[in-house]
Amino acid sequence: MSISQSLLPEFDQEMANTRKTLERVPDDKLGWKPHPKSMAMGDLAQHIATMVGWSVDTMAKDSFDVAPGGQPYQPPKLGSRQEILSAFDNGVAKARAAIGGASDEQFMKPWSLLNNGKPMMTMPRIAVIRGFVMNHTIHHRAQLGVYLRLNDLPVPSIYGPSADEGAF
Repeated sequence: MSISQSLLPEFDQEMANTRKTLERVPDDKLGWKPHPKSMAMGDLAQHIATMVGWSVDTMAKDSFDVAPGGQPYQPPKLGSRQEILSAFDNGVAKARAAIGGASDEQFMKPWSLLNNGKPMMTMPRIAVIRGFVMNHTIHHRAQLGVYLRLNDLPVPSIYGPSADEGAF
């Protein structure tokens, strides 16, 4: 079995669970923060929604620079739950195609995250997809679940029942 074929079932499950969580973000809470040092709920949801799209660049390019020419990367600003879900769905479709179309050899090629042209990390693309994209998404999805709970919004079941959903 190829790397892509072994990765896609996990990718599909995690993206479905991520979408369930993003669907719960209300438009009137996009600016809410649990703490002054925390991201706003909308910014966190946007980060989650656009992160999956990093898979395309990971598979197609040798690197990504977070501050090309010293100017920090600026993500697109999404202003509603619908825009967040649309960006997520678009990113998932493109990411799934990039992952599904990649050879084992492509997955093993190195990829680098740069800051103003200087490498911050270099890993095989499979490690970037699993750690930097999927695990990173799962981490922030759990963070968003806490935001939902703190706002008395229903938290979806992910790996088991939640206090709001007793079954899958």
